Amino acid sequence: MPHTDPSADVTLPAELRAEIVRAGYYPQLVSDVLDVALAGEPVVGHLVQAETTFDSEVRRHLTVLVLTESRLVSAHVDDQDGTAGRPASAAATTEAVPLREIRSVSLSHLVAEPAQYRSGAGDEQNAEVSLVIGWGAVSRVELEPATCGDPQCDADHGLTGSLMPDDVVVRVASAAEGPAAIRRTIAFARQLSAATARRA
Repeated sequence: MPHTDPSADVTLPAELRAEIVRAGYYPQLVSDVLDVALAGEPVVGHLVQAETTFDSEVRRHLTVLVLTESRLVSAHVDDQDGTAGRPASAAATTEAVPLREIRSVSLSHLVAEPAQYRSGAGDEQNAEVSLVIGWGAVSRVELEPATCGDPQCDADHGLTGSLMPDDVVVRVASAAEGPAAIRRTIAFARQLSAATARRA
């Protein structure tokens, strides 16, 4: 059973420590790798998102995004399969990106009943939000068949596509994580957007 006493995380803000502990996924490991990446820089905002996926077995993932005055620090922790003679393990990776290098902050909203949407009625009207942050380290290509505009044409025009920044993706569903998680994600996206605008 992982140790969950947050008392050793003295350099992280209490609210961030509490959310890491609440996520319940190796909190001391997560706190320690974040502490190294932050290198003493004060935290001005954060987002903690745990995710469990199911394929042939249950796999856990944790993403923590921390905003400072000058950088975005991301931490990812994932379960790793064991191999012959070696037990299962967890891999923790951090990356610190200067705010001036962030190229895009994208927030997608999925609203279940858009006809009932009311401005100012609260972020809980979102059934799901996806926060995508890009700084050029990782990209994805979205391809689709190219056309010439003639609906009668059946010639092969190859493929067309777009290159999308995809360094960090955080998806939050209200049904799974609750409305409070939706609100936290939107608030962090707003805070990060404002911080990158100041650094542009």
